[in-house]
Amino acid sequence: METQRQKKIAGVIQKDLADILQRAAVDGGHKGVIISVSKVSVTTDLSIAKAYLSIFPSNQGAPLVKGIQAESVMIRHELARRTKNQLRRVPELSFFLDDSLDYIEDIEKSLKEGDDPIENPDLLPRRKKS
Repeated sequence: METQRQKKIAGVIQKDLADILQRAAVDGGHKGVIISVSKVSVTTDLSIAKAYLSIFPSNQGAPLVKGIQAESVMIRHELARRTKNQLRRVPELSFFLDDSLDYIEDIEKSLKEGDDPIENPDLLPRRKKS
């Protein structure tokens, strides 16, 4: 169960991270790529923040998340600069690809084709719980 403080810090981080990452994508020559931060969860001691990224087009998701993870120190520094009046310490950042939109799309596609993923669960790949 997340505390109010965790939720508030996650919200601040989510808003600023989305702006930082979208600006970095445009500056890095990735025109037409949309990066959104779908969720941020912060540990109870506020030392680690997990950011789940939704990237469109989805075929560029995995390499972009690797690049973002490699630049996490620089991103954390920029986040600290932006949130210096709101956060005393910026948590360590971990980035993950949020593939829930792709998963929902696969479900809708299989339903439109007449296949029922509920009756035949092998139609869709298993998802790992995070």
